[in-house]
Amino acid sequence: MTEERKVILKRLIKELHSGTSTQEVKEKVKQYLKNVSPTEIAKIEDELVKEGMPRDELQRLCDVHLEVFREQLEKEKPREEIPIDHPVNILLEEHKILTRFLEELSTIIENIRRSEGKSYVTQAMPKLKHIAEDFLDAEKHYLREENVLFPILEKHGITEPPAIMWTEHTRLREEKKHFHRLLEDYDKMDFEDFKAQLCEVATTLYEILSSHFFKENNILFPTAMQVVTEQEWVDARKEFDEIGYCCFTPEQFVTKEKPPVAKVAEQKLAFAAPAGVLQFDTGTLTKDEVEAVLDTLPIDITFVDKDDAVKYFNKAEERVFVRAKSVIGRKVQQCHPQKSIHIVNKIVEAFKNGEKDTAEFWIPLNGRLIHIRYFAVRDKQGKYLGVIEVTQDLTDIKKIEGEKRLLDWKG
Repeated sequence: MTEERKVILKRLIKELHSGTSTQEVKEKVKQYLKNVSPTEIAKIEDELVKEGMPRDELQRLCDVHLEVFREQLEKEKPREEIPIDHPVNILLEEHKILTRFLEELSTIIENIRRSEGKSYVTQAMPKLKHIAEDFLDAEKHYLREENVLFPILEKHGITEPPAIMWTEHTRLREEKKHFHRLLEDYDKMDFEDFKAQLCEVATTLYEILSSHFFKENNILFPTAMQVVTEQEWVDARKEFDEIGYCCFTPEQFVTKEKPPVAKVAEQKLAFAAPAGVLQFDTGTLTKDEVEAVLDTLPIDITFVDKDDAVKYFNKAEERVFVRAKSVIGRKVQQCHPQKSIHIVNKIVEAFKNGEKDTAEFWIPLNGRLIHIRYFAVRDKQGKYLGVIEVTQDLTDIKKIEGEKRLLDWKG
């Protein structure tokens, strides 16, 4: 992007924010900025926020930006066809399916508006509930974007479009829950009130989702296709598989029989961690960080290796059960009362044989409710490495009710 083009694009967006009419800015876009690309718009929005434009102001007028640049964006064609099992293609296909659900919902709502009495609504209720369930099941679609695609874009300096999309996800989640709850309460509500609320939430969902999909399809995804590397797409596809797919995602798009991304080798780039740093599949930590993390957890952890010897325990601030370093190397059977050894042996043997993976108990202790869980620890090939004991005080957790969304720190 030339500096002159960048200055013009910024000026036009600022004109929108200062109240210049959409049509007037549209004409200037046609005159000065032919073939505006999604990446240019994404980068300009990033720069505007860095220069002081409030993010909520940018988001408020994001739909106006799109209206101005819509004609230019729709002219943009992908340089090459996206492979069927590519992460972006999966997201695009899910958008198509969700759009069909929206269109079905819109048709039903229009018929409800015209109808008199409950008969049509009662008849349409199974279909409405099915659409509501599918909307809720789209959560994995959002999770894949938020936890895989957005972080990759941010590493490439594209921060504002993901931030705006995430904010819209939050609003969509609330509207979809409202839609679902409304259908569940159908028999308890006054019919006219139900009808009015249903039409309102359905219209809101249609407007938000339609706009949201346009932004992602025409700005976010094309930008990602330009800046994300092939190796990053390979890794992204693996993480997509780990998070999972929606009940309506077509099988051919997520089959495990093909390579994760067509035309891209499966080979992962080698990474040499610096001295003193432990390299994990999901990140890196120093020894001090590992120890601090484990000791900060509000649970007691004890690890027993494949030979039944105690190998490690954390030093949580308030341990439920006392542990001393002298226990290291001791057989787990020697760490329990004689009357409990047969239970210990039964658990360990079942874990070693692959018959079981978990065992749990809960007991009262000094007026507190203590939850004790045992988990078989296995490597990626399923080989038994040992057992981890996790102990947690549930007393205060069981008292939690309702919800808490605000920070209530004093001072």
